[in-house]
Formats: sequence, structure tokens, C-alpha cells
Amino acid sequence: MAERSFKEEVEKLRLGAGEEFRGEGILAITKALLESGVSYVAGYQGAPISHLMDVLADANDILEDLGVHFENSANEATAAATLAASVNYPLRGAVTFKSVVGVNVASDALSNLASGGVTGGALVIIGEDYGEGSSIMQERVHPFAQKSQIWLLDPRPNLPSIVNAVKKGFELSEISNTPVMLEVRIRACHVHGRFETSDNVRPSYTLRDAMENPRRQTDRIVLPPASYLHEKEKIEKRWPAAVKFIEDNKLNEFFDGDLIDIGIVMQGGMYNTTMRALELVGLADSLGHSRVPLYVMNVTYPLIDRELIRFAEGKRAILIVEEGQPEFLEQAINTIFRRADVQTRIEGKGMLPMAGEYTGGVVRDGVKAFARAYRPETISDAPPSNEGAVRIAAAVKAIENNVHARPPSFCTGCPERPIFTALKLVERELGTHHVSCDIGCHLFSILPPFNIGATTMGYGLGGAGAAAFNTKSDKRAISFVGDGGFWHNGLTSSIGNAVFNKSDNVTVIVDNGYTSATGGQDILSSYADNAIRKTHNSIEKAVRGVGVEWVRTLTHTYDVAGMRDTLREALTTKAKGPKVIVAQSECMLNKQRRERPLVNKAIKDGNRVVRERFGVDPDTCTGDHSCIRLSGCPSLTVAPNPDPLRTEPVTKVINSCVGCGLCGEVAHAAVLCPSFYRASIVNNPSGWDRFKAKARGAVIGFLQRRIARRQYAAA
Repeated sequence: MAERSFKEEVEKLRLGAGEEFRGEGILAITKALLESGVSYVAGYQGAPISHLMDVLADANDILEDLGVHFENSANEATAAATLAASVNYPLRGAVTFKSVVGVNVASDALSNLASGGVTGGALVIIGEDYGEGSSIMQERVHPFAQKSQIWLLDPRPNLPSIVNAVKKGFELSEISNTPVMLEVRIRACHVHGRFETSDNVRPSYTLRDAMENPRRQTDRIVLPPASYLHEKEKIEKRWPAAVKFIEDNKLNEFFDGDLIDIGIVMQGGMYNTTMRALELVGLADSLGHSRVPLYVMNVTYPLIDRELIRFAEGKRAILIVEEGQPEFLEQAINTIFRRADVQTRIEGKGMLPMAGEYTGGVVRDGVKAFARAYRPETISDAPPSNEGAVRIAAAVKAIENNVHARPPSFCTGCPERPIFTALKLVERELGTHHVSCDIGCHLFSILPPFNIGATTMGYGLGGAGAAAFNTKSDKRAISFVGDGGFWHNGLTSSIGNAVFNKSDNVTVIVDNGYTSATGGQDILSSYADNAIRKTHNSIEKAVRGVGVEWVRTLTHTYDVAGMRDTLREALTTKAKGPKVIVAQSECMLNKQRRERPLVNKAIKDGNRVVRERFGVDPDTCTGDHSCIRLSGCPSLTVAPNPDPLRTEPVTKVINSCVGCGLCGEVAHAAVLCPSFYRASIVNNPSGWDRFKAKARGAVIGFLQRRIARRQYAAA
């Protein structure tokens, strides 16, 4: 169950010629694929293109009507290998996954694809995840495109440019027999706009045609001597064909300005930010008219020498706006200019930061420095106003002693939190252990209040990250793998490797039912039924299938005592070989997405609905707050103590509580004060419910009055 449904929006994909599409970038990309006559689409979810996979899944009926095959791939390597269908056949195919980490996983398939080349158009849609909003290491996909000679498109972040890039990307791929990458940043994925649509196109040559008329071209397979000829073909045929197509179709764009002795060269994806920066320094208006001539590279690889040289003619200097490091474009353009004896000065990372996201403010400062150096009369000599900095400093000072830092953590009711609570309890008995983490929600365990985990090496590689610690010791290493990472490649890389090398360490497979960190998409072991995918595949059976003998499956992670005891057993058992614990409970976000609308509807319809909530008795609470330190649930906070003779704050459960029961389980397993209570909230109560409530109120009131009388008498 994905975090967002596009069932209504995908109807826009049916728009025909001359109609206007209005919507989000990822929907526009899908519409462009259908208008391009794509035969198949595959991919693996990950920021910032997870919603693109969700759109494709929700549009599956539309795709099938057009004869388009869509797959949720097992991982990025699977997705990239799917493009093999375009090697021998005139089939247009597209795959999508997340930036550098996805490209790294897919590198073997992509390298083979780029070496042998393609017949049909092959488009790789990359969700570039660089900058402050990134969830991964700060790297760019650009060097991979250069390494394997895959053409790289980086269109301006508006819908017409993105749609044109998709369509021209297929044509560029076919004319040069080379796969093409289309790079879309997070803002491009979610930008809203409009464009004039064309009719969707059914593939003229279908997958069925290919299956019934099989072809083979041994010179497309990467084996000597063909592999040596591929390099020759890349340079002598494919590259010139690509350059000619890019020039003839004007994929890169020139924008004139009256300051003709300077110019700015930029990645297409940086266009909006650069225009805003120019506006802020008074060198452009709000309608996008720049006084500085611009060269916008919607294709950042290959570079077009003639266009760059033509743009530099008559200019004293150009500024290159290239986000990220190293400065691949700046180095390449310097080489082009030196070889052509172009004397135009190149500025770039000297005026803009070497690394980090190029926000509007960052680019503004770089543009201002460039203009001040080469056209100082265009920039006001007045010192820059520090009004904004003063306001920010005042705001920081106002909150720094009143608002505590709150690191990102598990959602309220997350079934993964009790796993780490249990591990903290085991640490009290057995001491700390080396813990190898993995990509996924469970990675939040490295932060307070748990502070568990030493490294993370990649998706599904939690067990592999502890491989070196398979040695004689009184302790065992612990590793974590999510269910998404397990099916991605953890079954072989972590579990299979541990079996093969007779590891004695412990692996916990966190099974919350979905690839939750990427948006709640279904996977092989999901509990939900899926009309177009096979779910309900057992992780335990898969683990045993590769040779693990010691396996324990817990179907309720909120049982902290049970989880604690199982972890203790895995760490102390005399049994040899890898120990695997499968910890199952459904992702609370997905559970709430599914159940909350049903509950609300039932209440609205007048049906009796019982919801559980938890609270803390302030008279019993000791104020120790171990319950918070061992749980970290966002619904647990502190409140003033109602007892005038006690100053320490008590624990309080706020309204975000979803009734998972973890707080009470923690109090029981850790032998804390018995201050937690469970209450049932009944909507649309029956007559019997009202009678019980009245009776309970009467009994409790009687007992309270009796206690009060005794206290008064004793006084």
C-alpha cells in the first residue's frame, strides 16, 4: 500500500492530441512515455522517484490497454537488465531508480548495455538525490554516464522541457544506438505545470512480435573481440551521431541578453534557481528575461564543443553553474576552450561552493560575485543588507534555550521501535555488541534514544557489513536487514554469505510488510493481497532455503519481553552457524492509512467502534522517565507534576498515541513503575456500554469518597 494513491490523477494519462495536461512532474513523465510509444517500463522505488513507480502501478490498466508491460523490479540491477529487450529489437523501454546508489547496483547491467549498444530506444530515468533533502551520500550520477558513455539529459525543471526530454531521449538513443539517462531532481519530480498533450501511441513493434521472431546479434554481446570493437564504434559512430542529433534538434538552449561580454553556462536542472538568483541581484525580471546571456545544457553529456565555443565568442568571462563536486563540466569546458584557443575566462567553483546544494541564496552570491568582478556597474555598491541575518540570529537565540533538539526517529507506534528497546534491555545483561545497520527505517536506531549501530554499507548489506567479525569471540556481532533490503539483495549478500562462510553471528530481519522507507510499496513478503503481484512469500522459508538452521520468527514485535528473550537466546545459544530472527509487525503508517478511513466511516455511519488509548497515572509515575529513554515514542512527553510536594515532571501520553501498547510492554519488560493504563474509547456506545460506564463510575466514585473520608478522619 503506497503512501499516496494516484488513482484519480492517472486518468489524465488518457488525454489526447491538443488537450492540456495540468499536474505533477512524475505524471508528466509517465504521459511522455506513453506518447513515445514505450513498450515496457520497469524500476525500483527510491527518492525522489518513488511516486513515479506508484503512478505506474496505479496506471497499470491504462498501460495494459496500450500494450505496455510494467514491472516492479526486484532491485535496480533487475530493472537495468530489463533493457536487454531493446538490444536486438526495435522496442522502446524505460527503467527508473534512485540516483547513484541505484546506478551502482545496476552498474553491471548498464555497462554491458552501453558497451553493446541498443536498437530500440533505452531510457534510464534517474531520480537525482543530491543536496540538503538527500537521504544518501553526496554523489552525482554524472561520472557514471561519462564512464560508460551513456548520454545524460538534465532538462529545465518545467513540464514542457521534461516531456520533450523524454521524447527526444528515445530518439537520441535510437539514432546513436546508445542508452540515455534522464536526470530529474526532487523539484523536477514534484514541480507542477501544464503542457499540450499528444495522443498515446501503441508500440508499432510489440513484445509479442519480438518473442515470435527472435533475433540475435553476437556483435552486441560483450565478448572479445566484439567488446574491443564496441569502443571503436562508440567513438567513430555513436558519439558523432549523438552530437549531430543534439545540435540539429536544439536540445540545448540559448537565451540572449544585453550584457554580451559575459555569460552563464548551467545544467538544465539549475535553470530555475539561476533565474531566481539573477532576479535577486537585479539582472533578470520576474518573467525570466535575463540581461546576462545564458547557455542552458539540457544535455550535460556529451558536451557540444561548437555550441560552447559559439557561446563564448566575444565574451570576457562565463560563469559555470554546476551543482556538486568534482567540477566535471568546468574541467571539460576548460579543456574544450584550451584546445580551440578560446581565451574567454571561465569562472565556476572559485565563485560558487565546491560542494553542497545550490540553493537560491548560494547561487545569488555566486552570480553577484561574478557580476561584481566583470560588470561591476550592474551591481549596487551599497553594502548588502544584513536584515535577514539579524532576524535569523534573533530567532535562534529565542529558541535555543527553550526548544530541545529532536533527532528524526521512528513514527508513533512503529513496530520497529520495540526491537531496539529489547536490544537495549539485552545490553544491560550481556553488554554492548558490534551492530551493523542497514538502509531503511530501522536505521533511526543509530540516533537517540537508542544509540545502536556502528556502520551501514548499503541496502540489504547489514549482514555483509558484519562479515569481517565472523571470528572467535565471547560475543557475537548483530546485524539488521529490512524486509525490503532482504529481497533487494540481502538474501544472497547477507544471509547466503553468512551460511557459506559458516558465520556464527546474529541477523535480525525487520519485516514490517512493505518497503516502508520508500513509500510503502508491496514486496514479496507483504501481507496484503496484490492484484498484479504475488505476495505472502515467507522470509523464514527463504532463509531456510539457503541453509540457515537456527531461525526464529516473532509475529508481534510489540512483545518486548519476547523479543528480549529471543535476542538473548540468539546471542548465547551453543548452536553453530548463522542465527536469524524474523521480527514481524505491520508498518504502523500503512496500517493507519488503511484502517483510519474505515474507522472514520464506521463512526460516521453510527456503528459502535472501540479504540484503545494509553495514558499515565501521574500519582503513580516516579518521574524517572526510563519509559521514554527505552521507547522514544513521539507520543510520550513530560508534564508538570500535579503533586505540589514533588517537583520532577511526570510522563504524559499525548493525543498522537495510536494505541500500539509499547509503553506498557516496556514498563513490564523493564520492570518499571506500573503507571501506564489502557483505556477503551467507545464511539456510538450501545445501551450495555452506557450501563457499564455508569456502574463503573458509581463504584469508583464510592471508593474515592471512602478514601477521602479516611484521609479526613486521619487528619
